[in-house]
Amino acid sequence: MPKTTFEKLLFACRWLLTPFYVALIVALVELLVKVVMHAYDIALKLTVMTEDEAILGALGIVDLTFCACLVVLVVFSTYSNFVSRVDRAAHEEWPAWMIGIDYGELKLKLVASIVAIASIKLLEAFMNIEHETNRDLAWQVGIFGAFVGAALLLGLAEAVGRAYGGGHDN
Repeated sequence: MPKTTFEKLLFACRWLLTPFYVALIVALVELLVKVVMHAYDIALKLTVMTEDEAILGALGIVDLTFCACLVVLVVFSTYSNFVSRVDRAAHEEWPAWMIGIDYGELKLKLVASIVAIASIKLLEAFMNIEHETNRDLAWQVGIFGAFVGAALLLGLAEAVGRAYGGGHDN
């Protein structure tokens, strides 16, 4: 097989990512159903909820929202980075981040989103502390610390890579 034919085949393989994007869209719909169910449950119990329960309910919705935003971020940025360029002129109403995030920025945004989601989970645990064991809280704090540490190291690595590598993506 000539080199150019193989390269064309290799380049066409990027479209094999399509089922992954469909699965992410299904996951986004699942998160939408969950947020509607969660909001409905809160609305039914609103008059008998304590303030802490209301805050925990709101944090649950924030958590689902962050997860949904993470899915959208991954879909748009990876599609435009790995599958097919999106013409900005044809989509002027789209926010710049939808088609302007490079792979390095995506990694940082993903880790930052994971830290935000983990911090909400940790806050939920501390607000519901009477139902948590010390061991579970310790694990959650440790895992959160690991995520924060990973985010800091990735940010540092990206900064060093851009400074010494001429700004090329990984």
